[in-house]
Amino acid sequence: MMMIDYSSADWPQLEDLWVKSWQQAMPQIDFEARRGWFNAHVGELHTRGYVVLCASDGSRIIGFVIFDPVSGHLDQLAVAPDAARKGCGRALMRQVRLRTDEPISLDVNADNAGAVAFYKAEGFVIVGEGINERSGLKTFQMELKR
Repeated sequence: MMMIDYSSADWPQLEDLWVKSWQQAMPQIDFEARRGWFNAHVGELHTRGYVVLCASDGSRIIGFVIFDPVSGHLDQLAVAPDAARKGCGRALMRQVRLRTDEPISLDVNADNAGAVAFYKAEGFVIVGEGINERSGLKTFQMELKR
């Protein structure tokens, strides 16, 4: 596995990976219908200085993370379903840790037990709760102190 900086040529793979990983994690939500939102959202994050870093197996992107190295906010972390539980998520988190000195913060769907367990294993703690404005589902605000 190698880490590569995002380029616009990667967008179709990134978008497909995002849909597939979220459909598996939260099948009750139609993420295919949210492609437009994701596209606009990532564009907005890019203008605010967020970094998109991809993990590749040499032939395709198998994971990505979107984060702000200035604030430490992690917005998205996704791993292809067939690459899950093989170290990709941990490798992406390692890169986030290397690229920011700030505490790392994120919001995660409370019902996404796999993601909550992953972040806890990475050292994150729940510091608050909220509601996802798009789905209305409960979220946890999590933080990793530096």
